[in-house]
Amino acid sequence: MITKRASQHVTALLAVAAAVAAGCSNGKAKDKPEAGAEAEAAVPVEVQALQRAAMVAVYSGTAPIEAHEEAEVVAKVGGEVRQILVEEGDAVQAGQLLARLDGDRLRLEVAQTEANLRKLERDYKRQLELSEKGLVAKGTAENAKFDLDALRAAYDRARLELSYTEIRAPIDGVVSARHIKLGNTISANEPTFRVTDLDPLVAYVHIPEKEFRKLAPQQTADVVVDALGGERFKGVISRISPTVDPKTGTFRARVEVPDPSRRLKPGMFARVNIVYERRENALQLPRAAMLDADGAQSVFIVVDGKAQQRPVSTGLANNGWLEVVEGLDGSEQVVVVGQAGLKTGSPVKVVSEAAPKGAPATAAKAK
Repeated sequence: MITKRASQHVTALLAVAAAVAAGCSNGKAKDKPEAGAEAEAAVPVEVQALQRAAMVAVYSGTAPIEAHEEAEVVAKVGGEVRQILVEEGDAVQAGQLLARLDGDRLRLEVAQTEANLRKLERDYKRQLELSEKGLVAKGTAENAKFDLDALRAAYDRARLELSYTEIRAPIDGVVSARHIKLGNTISANEPTFRVTDLDPLVAYVHIPEKEFRKLAPQQTADVVVDALGGERFKGVISRISPTVDPKTGTFRARVEVPDPSRRLKPGMFARVNIVYERRENALQLPRAAMLDADGAQSVFIVVDGKAQQRPVSTGLANNGWLEVVEGLDGSEQVVVVGQAGLKTGSPVKVVSEAAPKGAPATAAKAK
């Protein structure tokens, strides 16, 4: 017969057993993984399409704008300035009269020499007639001929000196400076005008020798002048120095810059971008997509919701874009944000897609 106390003890043991059983059941339920938890989480990424546009390779340098030709016009004889026919800014042609000097003294010298010449010509003619008749020695006529030739040279020199009283332009161009005033008495070899040829203007760019093989005459250049608000002018390489300066390790390229509008002025500072290579319709990818590991370049693209790594070869580069030479055909979307932790086959979730800029051309600058 079971006592009341024993019955209570059995009941307590059954309650504990039930609690333990319930605990074990709950523990097993917690240890069981949820459905799909083993699947790899998708990586959020931002992608961007490739673009096609012209891409040019450029060497950039700086140089002052200079005149193609410039001449200081000096007086070849002295005298008083009697007339000034041009002013600064006037266009002139080679041989055009710029000013006149007092030539009274030289005109008198010409007249005197001419009179002596006429007299000596008459004397020589008489001596020649007498020599032919045998009335005078033959040497007398020959001496008269030598004197006549010497006087003719003196006459020509006097006329030349008189012509120098007319100051003329030595080249085509524009009068950029006038150094004389009306009534001034100037001496020989004194500057009177400066004539500057502004068509075309030139910029001499000094370029490192490592770029020597890239540049050649007739390559185009983009000339930017900050003094004119960054206005751009088209230029072309006309000449390249055949030697390299051993002191600076540079060679000189002459860039001609036509400017019919006359906005450019000699002395202005310019930034010169010389285009040495141009590729039309080049396939380009954003630089942000590029991965470089041990010298091997690659990008990640998205295919059917998964990342795929592609090795690529690039060419020209600038302004955040790289030319694709091999590896892509242009239809891909490359990952530009979030590719650092990706590997081939990783699921991805595209959270943003940037459109290509579609720039008409980008320039790859040599440094």
